[in-house]
Amino acid sequence: RRSKSAYRRRLWPFLLPSAVVCTLILLFPLAYAAYLSFFDYHLDRGSSSFVGLGNYTDLLGDGAFWAALGRTLGIVVSAVALEFGVGLAVAWGLYRLTIGVRTLNLLMFLPHIITPVVAALFLKWIFAGRWGLLDSLLAGIGVFPPDWLGDPMWARIVVVLADAWQFTPFMILVLYAGLNTVDQSQIEAAQIDGASSRQVLTRIMLPAIRPIVAFVLTMRMMDAFRYFDTIYILTSGGPGTATQTLTMQTYALAFRLFQVGKASALSIMTLVLVLTLAAALLFTIGRRREAAG
Repeated sequence: RRSKSAYRRRLWPFLLPSAVVCTLILLFPLAYAAYLSFFDYHLDRGSSSFVGLGNYTDLLGDGAFWAALGRTLGIVVSAVALEFGVGLAVAWGLYRLTIGVRTLNLLMFLPHIITPVVAALFLKWIFAGRWGLLDSLLAGIGVFPPDWLGDPMWARIVVVLADAWQFTPFMILVLYAGLNTVDQSQIEAAQIDGASSRQVLTRIMLPAIRPIVAFVLTMRMMDAFRYFDTIYILTSGGPGTATQTLTMQTYALAFRLFQVGKASALSIMTLVLVLTLAAALLFTIGRRREAAG
């Protein structure tokens, strides 16, 4: 025991470089943002005054905050649900294939490795009104296309589809890997008892990979909440405020209105909200797992 504890103590210095980097890159900016959230700090004037929880109460009493929160939740839930549904279907199809699985996995993963700004520019060229690729194709067959990025409803749909196009491959890859970890003896026993393919998937395989499902849903939910670059390129939060999410509102407060203190408070509130939702998701799925066990 003594030799083991001494060995562990000798390992601590090797963690110091990583701890310093994490402190400088993660903890210090977070702490500074929390500090600024208690001040009425305007970037253009360079002056600040302590307001305590004033920025938080102003945001909670602002209808624009609640509207942005509703839009954000709608986009996050729609995008993550679409990605999980399509990802699970494709992963199940790949699981049942015997030839060309690696090649298909590689080809479908390509959208995920494209830089989000480049992907957004490509999608904007597709959905641009009148001269875009999709409008040209629809006009060629006599269909009058809608204003994809100029109509509020269609703009939200395009934003969700853009996120799903780029991040569904990640969902496919993780779920496919999870399906391959399921014990084959359980699957064979269910098939001998007459279970259909759908029953094998929903009653045997999905419960077995519940921790993986919880992980991938939590990761995608957290990523979707900080969805910014694609929305900024496609719609800039418009038309009007149709796609103005919490991250877009934070950007507008900080770099258009120069209200850095209020923007910092909004970022802290968003962080707390995301952590709460992630904890609730993990707790719910974990509780179901314990109940099932």
